[in-house]
Amino acid sequence: MSRRHDPERRQRIIDAAIRVVRRKGIAGLSHRSVAAEADVPLGSTTYHFTTLDELLVAALRQSNEGFDTVLAAHDRPEGDLATDLARALGEWLGGERTGVELEYELYLAALRRPALRPVAAEWTEETAERLARRTDPLTARALLALMDGICLQVLLTGTAYDERYAREALARVIPPTGGAPGT
Repeated sequence: MSRRHDPERRQRIIDAAIRVVRRKGIAGLSHRSVAAEADVPLGSTTYHFTTLDELLVAALRQSNEGFDTVLAAHDRPEGDLATDLARALGEWLGGERTGVELEYELYLAALRRPALRPVAAEWTEETAERLARRTDPLTARALLALMDGICLQVLLTGTAYDERYAREALARVIPPTGGAPGT
């Protein structure tokens, strides 16, 4: 029996896992549910991802790309950092909320699933480094924490995103010079 060549199968499995988690949450994720969603044999999911944690790592990596793309689009060295970040959050939260919810569900799953922690930490480091190019490293981490807090509050309360509030809150964290405190 010849094996069918399907170079896109691994990606289809990741995309299917993301759709399953969007609909059913992480608790609804199984090799069987992903195989059915991707319309592939069950053995294909276990061939590409031996464990569900491996599949979740791939899904988290892919979902992290969404916010990174939005943040990169607002990365203007000559612009006002607080305004740029508030706009990026507005664009992120103003899009399809299920994508944002999915990213946070996967991100927070790292609390219980150690295999996801390195991916969550990697995303945090990369995002902090991106922000540190426009300010100092300590401020960059504080901005990232504040942005996470704002996103979680909007998602958990179901309230509308308030860009003006976000801009003002972010501006309070940024030193007046935009650089390191005391510069």
